[in-house]
Amino acid sequence: MGGGRSRRVTSTFVEATRRLLSTSFDRVDPRGHIMRAVLLLSGGLDSYTAGAIARAEGYELYALTIRYGQVHARETDAARDVAKALGVARQLTLDVDLSAIGGSSLVGDGSIPKDRAIDGAGIPSTYVPARNTVFLSLALAWAEVLGAEAIVIGVNALDYSGYPDCRPEYLRAFERVASLATRAGVEGRPLRILAPLLELSKAAIITRGVALGLDYGLTHSCYDPSPDGAPCGRCDSCVLRARGFREAGLGDPALGRSRA
Repeated sequence: MGGGRSRRVTSTFVEATRRLLSTSFDRVDPRGHIMRAVLLLSGGLDSYTAGAIARAEGYELYALTIRYGQVHARETDAARDVAKALGVARQLTLDVDLSAIGGSSLVGDGSIPKDRAIDGAGIPSTYVPARNTVFLSLALAWAEVLGAEAIVIGVNALDYSGYPDCRPEYLRAFERVASLATRAGVEGRPLRILAPLLELSKAAIITRGVALGLDYGLTHSCYDPSPDGAPCGRCDSCVLRARGFREAGLGDPALGRSRA
């Protein structure tokens, strides 16, 4: 469902993402300035891989993790492990309680859907209204304070659950907002939104991460884990993750590992 949209995108935004995948950045620019990026880090395999790609390309990472009222804490627990593995300069964890607004099963408004057709039509109940807009806005504020050049986000437009705020046209629009709404943008130093996984399948994401030496056993993806942290295996996120490892010809190191 997202593949057609991805193929139609030919903007400079996508070109910037492709450069991140294929070229090297110097860690220090010609003026001696360290290249910094704020990484939206959830503790899942996508944000971990996106961060590792940015790190490999020379960015000093500052990880931003949001506790947004999700129904379990496993994700943020995993984010601490992932941040350590990435060697981030700092991890900032913020509490922004989107459960007070509701509208998503991820914040306790209804049950987590299981065993549904991933490629079917419609936006699932796990969509959290405006979540990426809230997260990117917070990342944008911190990036201004840090003097960072980029925000890194681990969305992709191929293997995803149909969330409208994971589409390339949305990210391109937010990058435009960032150029208009910040001092850096007004002064001619527009912030870049980097989505290095944008055009990759889940299998390709996993393959790239393994090549970078990532331990995916540190990550957590399940929307509805058991009390000991074991994944349910039936929610959208579990199904997409399992399909990705299967298509990559690899076993998932997180299976059977709990965080009790």
